[in-house]
Parts: sequence; C-alpha cells; structure tokens
Amino acid sequence: MTLRLLPETVVIRIAAGEVVERPASAVKELVENSIDAGASRIDVVVADGGRTLISVTDDGRGMDARELALAVQRHATSKLPGDDLMAIATLGFRGEALPSIGAVSRLSITSRPADADSAWTLAVEGGRTAEPEPAAHPPGTRIEVRDLFYATPARLKFLKAPRTELTHTVEAVNRLAMAHPGIGFTLSDGTRSRIKLPPAPGDLFAARLDRLGAIMGRDFADNALRIDAEREGIRLTGHAGLPTLNRGNAAYQFLFVNGRPVRDKLLVGALRGAYRDFLASDRYPLVALFLEVPAGAVDVNVHPAKTEVRFRDPGLVRGLIVGALRHALAEAGHRAATTVAGAALGAVRPGGLPMGSGGRGGGPVYAAQPGAVGNFLAETAAAYHAPLPDLDLPPGAAPPAPDAIPDADDVARENVLATYPLGVARAQVHATYVVAQTADGIVIVDQHAAHERLTHERIKASLASDGVARQGLLIPEVVELDEGAVDRLTARAGELAELGLVVEAFGPGAVVVRETPALLGETDVAGLVRDLAGDLTELDEALALKDRLGDVCATMACHGSIRAGRRLNPAEMNALLREMEATPHSGQCSHGRPTYVELKLADIEKLFGRR
Repeated sequence: MTLRLLPETVVIRIAAGEVVERPASAVKELVENSIDAGASRIDVVVADGGRTLISVTDDGRGMDARELALAVQRHATSKLPGDDLMAIATLGFRGEALPSIGAVSRLSITSRPADADSAWTLAVEGGRTAEPEPAAHPPGTRIEVRDLFYATPARLKFLKAPRTELTHTVEAVNRLAMAHPGIGFTLSDGTRSRIKLPPAPGDLFAARLDRLGAIMGRDFADNALRIDAEREGIRLTGHAGLPTLNRGNAAYQFLFVNGRPVRDKLLVGALRGAYRDFLASDRYPLVALFLEVPAGAVDVNVHPAKTEVRFRDPGLVRGLIVGALRHALAEAGHRAATTVAGAALGAVRPGGLPMGSGGRGGGPVYAAQPGAVGNFLAETAAAYHAPLPDLDLPPGAAPPAPDAIPDADDVARENVLATYPLGVARAQVHATYVVAQTADGIVIVDQHAAHERLTHERIKASLASDGVARQGLLIPEVVELDEGAVDRLTARAGELAELGLVVEAFGPGAVVVRETPALLGETDVAGLVRDLAGDLTELDEALALKDRLGDVCATMACHGSIRAGRRLNPAEMNALLREMEATPHSGQCSHGRPTYVELKLADIEKLFGRR
C-alpha cells in the first residue's frame, strides 16, 4: 500500500464524525454558538427528529459577509484571541462545529450584525461552500441544517427513531438552558412546542431555581437546598435535593463547569460520596451543581464533544463538592421532602389510609396520655428521656401534651404545639408508628427508621470526637461464619475496633465478639456480625472503613435501634420526636427512606371532602 494524503472532503467528514454524533450534537453546538454570541433568545425547530431539518435562530451579535465565509472554514474561530488553550472563556473554541455540520448536510447561514443595514446568507452542501449573498433578516443569526448525514449514509443508518432523537435534543437544550437562566429558549418539533422557557428574573440563585423548577419539576424546586461554597478560588453553586427526593437512575443529576454541561466521573463520584450516608446504593439524588473554576485550573480540551474535563487539582474539587453538600444536608436538620406527604395521600384508598408499607408487629392503639416512663428500652435510649435545654422540666419528664396543660386556653395549647416542629405524641399505632399532632396537621413517624438514623448520627459523632465507647460482653459471643467471611472480618479487626466492635478469630469458621458499641445497647450480636461480613464483601479492599463509614454505621445503627413492634409510652414517644428535631438528617433513614410523613390539616380535610 502507498501512503497518500486523504482528500479534504474525506478529512472533514472524519472530523465531523467526532463532533456530530447525532442531531442533538448538532443542536448543542449551534446553541452554544448562539450563547457565545450574546443572544438573549434562542429558538430551535427540528423536524423528523432532526434528520430533515434543524433550525436555530438567535438575536446575538451576528456576522458580516467576511465573517460568514470564515465561519465555515475549519479551525476558524473568534474565541481564542490570544491563541491560549488554557484561557478559554466561551463554550466553543475549536472552530469545528460549522464546517463539520456543513460537511455532512445541507447547511445555510443567514446573519446580520446589529449595526448593519442588511444581512448576508451563505450555503454549504456536503462540504462545498458557495459565495455569500445579500439577504433579508433581522439582527442576529439563523442557521438551517437540512438532510443531516445525507453525505455519510452509514451514519444515517445508526440514527434511532425520530422520537428518540428528539428526546436527546430536548435534553441537550435543557442542559444549556439550566446554565443560562437569563436567556429565553424555545424548541418545537414543527407541530407543537417541546420547550418554552422565558428568561428567568431575579438574582442568580432565584433565576436558576426558577429555571430548574421549570425543567426538573416543581417538586425539585420545593425540596432543593441552596449550595454556595468556595475554596481556593473555585466556587460551587447550585441546588441539591433532599435525600428523600430521589430516583432510581441518575437522569436528574446535572453538573456544569464554567457554564458547560459535563459528564465527569470525578464529579459523579463526589456526588455519590456526599449522599452515601443517606441513600441506598440503587437510589440517586436530584442535583444541579455549577462549578466556576479559573481557566488555568481546568482543561476543557479533552474531547471533541467538550463533555469531559480534567482538573489540575481533582482532590480539591472533590473535597469542595462533598463538603458543601454535606454541610447543606446538615443545615436541613430533620426536614424531609414534601413529596413524602403527597405519596402518602396518593396511596389513600376508600375506607382507610395505609400506614406505610404494612403494619409490622400489629397491636392495639395506645393513647398518649401522661404516664410513667417505662424501663423496657435499651439503656442507651435513656438519653431520650432528658429534656431539651430551656424547657424547665424535671429530669425524665416528658413534654406535656396540650390537653394536659392545666387551665390552658386554646392559645396556650397552640403555642405548645408551635414549639415543636414534629408535634406532640398522641398515639402509637401497630406498635410501629408514632402519631403526633402539630400546630397545623399530624406527623406519622416510623419509630425504627427514625431511631436508626439517630443511632447512626451518634456513632458518627462519637467516632469523630473521642472514639466510639465500647462495652464488654459478660460472656463473649461466638459467631459461626464461612472462612472467607472470617478472613474479611479479622483483616479489618483494627478498624472495626475503632468503631466499637472488637472481634477475634475463633478457629477457621468462627469469630468471637468481646466488645460492642455502647450506643447499641442490647443487640443481636450474631446478626450484626453477619451483616457486617456481607458489607465487607461489597467494599473495595483498598478502601478504609472510615471512607465507607456510612455503610458500616448504617448496619450497626439498624441493629441498635428501637424495633418495630416495641411498645413505647408517651414519654418515650415525645423524647424520640424531640431528638429527631435536634438531629441533622433525621428526616430520612440510612437508606434514604423517610422517617416521618407530615400531613397538613388542609390535606386531611380534602380527604373527607371538607375542602
């Protein structure tokens, strides 16, 4: 074979295959050009999923005849004035989009600068460029792409159904619209509007939340936590959903770097790390995060599609994301997503209101009238009986129920209820759920899930301060396991001891447990050890347990919590509610499920037709 140079048309089409993978890729490149041109409004029309027509119209700066002729030449760009690839301040910079699209389609560009008297139009067909001609057009630019991939039939065969391609296009435009809330966006398929986003008013955070609510749904806007953190010149802003607002896939996770939507493994990994203590491994939070990084600290010239980036200090970026998200989640306190109540109301059937996923350990309803504190809870739960500061109650006393306040009028009762966000306990149902009355509704608490989260947070706090206190077993417990599980446990014995669990090998197929975390009280030691052995099977051997603290603490907390089916007296129920109010993250258990459901009085009245 003889070496030879490929024809220019073939070279351009090869390059086009990297930049333009499908109609959505072309739309993304064209919309990014409009954003870089300073447009305040961008209108997109696609037909047949983008195969037969893509039209993008904006009111940006526009181009004259000379610039039009240059715009369709390879690597011609106005976005690198200093030729410095480390000083990129725009979405586009490679100068490949328009020539690549023109190489595989019938492209026409009509444009007019704001200060020009007339517009110019230019056509490119399969890489062959015509001369610019005068045209009529308002200030701005309109680009039409017809018969995409007609010049590369092989690529055309790989396109999906028009509806699928349209879905990808909608996603691409929505991602860009999230990062630029001050720009109005529309997208139509020729018959009906798919996107209609007017410019969002207000400051950056208000405008972004308004735009995110329009795209991700009102539930996200109602349950999003504001993120605003900065470290060493890198700023992270955006909004993150409460853990109880989650999905079964990562479709609602949006990450941006300097206004550019990206799909980066580092950022996704940081996101999972931040939510690890609050969600099961198969659930995903809803977030939209925006990183502003100095140009010299990030390389966006990694992939032709510009969806990947490289950071100069990835550890700094990861730490910023994890720290900011965890701080915001802690600030949320016991707050749970409003969608929890909506799901509960949606589950209502004629004749009754299902209490969660079925009553476990069924039993009678116990009215929460004043009574003595029982002694059947684990010793570590005795802390519940201590009142919160400034309540002026004697040790061990429960907060009084409004009806138990002597000579109290209605206003006094309402003031007592308003003091407690989670209300005052009124009953325990099926020995599993605590029902409390709030100032404007009721709260239903899953006692096991709630106490599991409280125990989880206590273990983490103890480990972070002076270490987890241990209690020795009067009679060490021998737990039989397979040899592999024994090896995994004994290999991590030192780390488990830091978490309060002291285990030693006891022959080839067993371990002996000598001490357990004091916070767990009386617990099923054998069940705890077996579950931990299972957890260790799924952990990376090179990963320290402290790095997977959430997984280990969740297992321990589950075994040290008040179980479903245990009867609680009024003092214990109220103590549980008070500690939930004072403990961060208590609105969800260690697996991301809600620990309580709050129903407003107005919602209850609707159930009975009173509203």
